[in-house]
Amino acid sequence: MFSFSMKAQVLPQKYEKQSGVESSQVQDSIRRKPKTQVKENNSEKPKAKIQDYLIISHERDTTYLDTSLTIQKEYKFNYLRKDNFGLIPFSNLGQTYNSLTHNFANSNSMPLFGARARHFNYMEIEDINYYHVPTPLTELFFKTAFEQGQLADSFFTVNTSPQFNFSIAYKGLRSLGKYQNILTSTGNFRFTSNYTSKNKRYTARGHIVTQDLLNQENGGLEDDSVINFESGDQEFIDRSILEVNFENAESIMRGKRFHLDHSYIILNKSVKAELPETLNDSTSKSTITVNHIISFEDKYYEYNQTGDEPDYFGDAFVTTGLKDKATLENFYNKVEVDYFNNVLGQVKFNVNTNNYNYGYNKLVVLNGNTITNRIKGHIVAVGGKYSKRYKGFQLNGELGANISGDFDGNYLKANAVFNLNNEISASASINHSSKVPNYNTLLYQSDYINYNWQNNFNNIETQQIGFNLKYKNLANLTVDYSTIDNYVYFQKDATTLQVSPFQNNSTINYLRVKLANEIKFGKFALNNTILYQNVKDDNNTLNVPELNTRNTIYFSSPLFKNALYLQTGITLNYFTNYYMDSYNPVLAEFYVQNDTEFGNFPRLDFFLNAKIRQTRIYFKAEHFNAAFTGYNYYSAPNYPYRDFSIRFGVVWNFFL
Repeated sequence: MFSFSMKAQVLPQKYEKQSGVESSQVQDSIRRKPKTQVKENNSEKPKAKIQDYLIISHERDTTYLDTSLTIQKEYKFNYLRKDNFGLIPFSNLGQTYNSLTHNFANSNSMPLFGARARHFNYMEIEDINYYHVPTPLTELFFKTAFEQGQLADSFFTVNTSPQFNFSIAYKGLRSLGKYQNILTSTGNFRFTSNYTSKNKRYTARGHIVTQDLLNQENGGLEDDSVINFESGDQEFIDRSILEVNFENAESIMRGKRFHLDHSYIILNKSVKAELPETLNDSTSKSTITVNHIISFEDKYYEYNQTGDEPDYFGDAFVTTGLKDKATLENFYNKVEVDYFNNVLGQVKFNVNTNNYNYGYNKLVVLNGNTITNRIKGHIVAVGGKYSKRYKGFQLNGELGANISGDFDGNYLKANAVFNLNNEISASASINHSSKVPNYNTLLYQSDYINYNWQNNFNNIETQQIGFNLKYKNLANLTVDYSTIDNYVYFQKDATTLQVSPFQNNSTINYLRVKLANEIKFGKFALNNTILYQNVKDDNNTLNVPELNTRNTIYFSSPLFKNALYLQTGITLNYFTNYYMDSYNPVLAEFYVQNDTEFGNFPRLDFFLNAKIRQTRIYFKAEHFNAAFTGYNYYSAPNYPYRDFSIRFGVVWNFFL
């Protein structure tokens, strides 16, 4: 198993954020060769290399720590700590993001919790990584926020022995914001550990994660304030004087998760065999491993509105102190048998169970109909995976299906990767999915009368085919085409004028073409990411901009006898006009609107970054063109995008 995991490193891979710690599979800028002169008594040991600081993903792919300064690091120096192309943030740090693109590839047969607008910074199982380090490692991340507050992410990991590692990390944010009643305060605590026995047969990985994400909610600007905002009048440049829809609400999402993934190799042998002449290896190597995953997660979303009940969301059951709270408890168990043979490949078969309990602590009787308070049950599912590397090809397949319980669901995905050489690679993929819509579309209760429903929607059916072609950094072309049936979305009800879930009974056809490349000329470079999208939807329930682009021209060079590495440039972000989704704070969901188009405004950022040893320093003038290109920039209807601001931060690694 370990040998197979290490083979995955040869696949082309971009820089990627690993649970807050930056990693790479390319040459690190601080790589040093160990000392070659060793005393005869062997009392002096070689120093650890940067490649020895390993980061192990949820899928057991292994990378190593990266302390270089690249344009990808500039793109990831943000609240999410990952490239947020395709997202546009709200004005305050820690608020939600509006999605400019969607990916309908899915390998989950269970519905999701809901309140999806609050999940961008909610760390799922696949966002947590594990570590193996020769010496203790610390990473400190800091970035200024808006008005009062700051963003900080602290991480520490150590191997107490070659077999056992643990890590502890906390990301915290507090930011007041520029507008009334949009304070944010969030925290993500992570603790991980992993163990490997001396004989390499038993491995265990586990984590504990607790998260709380608090946002004050103001419903966006009043319509009169929208006019004042767009006027550019100097009187209203102080955004705190603009009137918002309400100033007495807040929402919070909290969650905790306990996760354990462990395995034992019950068979590990090599046998000489007469194999076909086309195979170079005449030794058959086989392993049989039993894997077990157990995971428990408890989360809730709560919306509170103090004072008198406003009429912004319609009539309510109570006149003051509105409080909505939805909870989900999910207990997951999975047993998997893994057979690996260097000739046949790797085959996995699993049986898993989900015990779920979603809902509320009350019953609602509305217009003579009783709305239940719980969706709870037990799902049994089976699944399998297959992977095989042969010469330049890597083949992967995965499937799963619910065989018992109230929720029907299944998925199938497969992909093939071909490496022509070290510079050119190509891949193709297919994905089919059938799953129940999210819990909050099936059942919702609120003190607001029009936000109570119980639905029995059909499964959402999606199919996607995708292709990718990559040549060095000069071209990375990705094309995918999706069809979506029974799409479930939120929209204002024509009668109540409040937001409710609906199901689209027609087929949506969705095409995406994305090109990423970088052209270098001396110490200058031009980095481009361009996304073209086309949607055919008779009911206009899936709205995205036709064109979304990010272009960066920058200069980079070592200075002062290589003591400092400098990177500076300008980034342009732009997307075309489209019917941008609106935001509803009661549900923490975006909903479809087809009344007003938004977009067609450029966002220019100037950045100046530097690296000194293992410290990266970031300085940015965000949206510096705001004053002279017009105040027509929005993250969602009635929610303006950020004005011009200057921010700075640092990422600092310590090796003990």
